[in-house]
Amino acid sequence: MTVLDTRALNRATLARQLLLDRADLPVLDAVAHLCGLQAQEPQEPFIGLWSRLSAFAPAQLGDLLTGRHVVRTHLMRRTVHLLTADDALAWRGRHDAMLRQRVLGTYRRELEGVDLEELAAAGRAVMADGEPRSMPELARAVAGRWPGPGPRPLGEMLVAALIPMVQLPPRGLWRTKGGVRNVPLATWLGREPAPPAPNGAGMGRPVPGVPDASDPGVPDASDPVGEALVRRYLAAFGPAASADLRAWSGLAGLPRAVAAVREELVSFRDERGRELLDLPDAPRPDPGTPAPVRFLPAFDNAILGYQDRGRIIDDAHRGLSVAGERVVLVDGRVAATWKAADGTVTVFPLRRFSRAERTAVGEEGEALAAFLSDGESRRAEIGPEHG
Repeated sequence: MTVLDTRALNRATLARQLLLDRADLPVLDAVAHLCGLQAQEPQEPFIGLWSRLSAFAPAQLGDLLTGRHVVRTHLMRRTVHLLTADDALAWRGRHDAMLRQRVLGTYRRELEGVDLEELAAAGRAVMADGEPRSMPELARAVAGRWPGPGPRPLGEMLVAALIPMVQLPPRGLWRTKGGVRNVPLATWLGREPAPPAPNGAGMGRPVPGVPDASDPGVPDASDPVGEALVRRYLAAFGPAASADLRAWSGLAGLPRAVAAVREELVSFRDERGRELLDLPDAPRPDPGTPAPVRFLPAFDNAILGYQDRGRIIDDAHRGLSVAGERVVLVDGRVAATWKAADGTVTVFPLRRFSRAERTAVGEEGEALAAFLSDGESRRAEIGPEHG
């Protein structure tokens, strides 16, 4: 079996993530290809798309949000993602049980004894008037029936798990501040999301009395949405191991989906001996392909979308990827962090740059400064090395 070394995986990742060459794609198509962008920080998707698309203007994404073609919702890993409306509707039910389990993982003691189906019904009744609400407002509206848990556990369970919700604009618009106001996904889009996976698929742990859909002995346990997720993930992130797929999605119950599409896929090994799966015709560039400097936003899925992130970030710097640091790719790897303030982009190297690298980082930083300031500034500077 062919072994793909770290550099080969890096170049494949850059190509799939539209970071090797800026793509000439409509914004909606780019969001779909990337399987969404992590978006708990509302302005970060704009930077992610600027780094990936050849002619990106913030208004394009804003129009898609206000036009209800893309939405902000809790999904993969129970984090807020920016997704196409079609993907949100198709995928939400497949993540339903995982979302519940993740909220319970934080608030199991507080929510002990709360019937989640009754809580969901009460929350839907409150939201039936179509009025947007914040999480605390919704929690307070049902708290009289469940006074014990407190508003935070109730609100988290309702908004992030029990009721498919979207965060309404102006939240997520360019340079616009707005609190989180939620409405049901079906209300906003006028379409119901696909139903939850049968037999508890994707729960992430066995549920007493519920057959496990990943068990081959369970009848009618096919997982078409899971199969689509496998294909889409590999198109945007492959070659990758099953553990990487789990790390990206938060779903543990995908073995059946992987098994169902395995004959469509090709296999490799990484240098650790892990099996990597991929779509046969997906790009795997020559490892010697030059990689341009790219500035990534906080929590970018090019890093977070893997269990083994060694293809793009050194283990010594892995913590940056979950700490909300914006990073710079040099020769395809995380080599610096960056900040923007007062019209200036400042880069903080994680290693010494060559003269050519400093020039390339500076030029891309100037372009980013112009984007962030609507052309009013092109100031970029390279600060001191970390540590």
